[in-house]
Amino acid sequence: MVSERKHPDQQLSLNFDIQAISILLSKFRVLTLNNSNIRPSTSSDLTAAKKIIDAVRLFPSELLDNLFCANSDDPDQTEFWLTYDDGFPVAIVYCAPEPMADGTWNLLLIAVHPSRQSEGIGAQIMSYVEETLSAKGVRVLLVETSGTDDFIRTRGFYSTLGYTQEARIREYYGVGDDKITFHKYL
Repeated sequence: MVSERKHPDQQLSLNFDIQAISILLSKFRVLTLNNSNIRPSTSSDLTAAKKIIDAVRLFPSELLDNLFCANSDDPDQTEFWLTYDDGFPVAIVYCAPEPMADGTWNLLLIAVHPSRQSEGIGAQIMSYVEETLSAKGVRVLLVETSGTDDFIRTRGFYSTLGYTQEARIREYYGVGDDKITFHKYL
């Protein structure tokens, strides 16, 4: 029996093809997410929003009791809450204009349940927020996050989406916990 030997370049090509297919499949999964899953939050989302906050451990979820405000029919209301609903809420977003700036908004909260992270939901929500704000004539979106090692992945997420780190406020959230501000022109 004669065994066939492959040239090293052929083996490299095969490995590259497998990597390329894997990358394409992961991008396809992101592209197949549906914007119809993103909707304005309602007061009935508060319990689910608290569960998401508890799961990601951003802050004590009871703070949402005074912060969470469901969208209303008030045309003067500019801030908004969004929910990514996949049969049940799996992510929430809160975004509001900077009060003393023209055309600058701040994404004050984004949280995706850990069981649904790395599926492209966060990127899809960010894209939706950016498109919504851009259509309103907003120029700049700011995002603030922690400077601790626990948030390295979060900071990488914003960088991947084209945000640049603009500021660091030392010990803002607590001893050893800096606030990092990211910026993106819309």
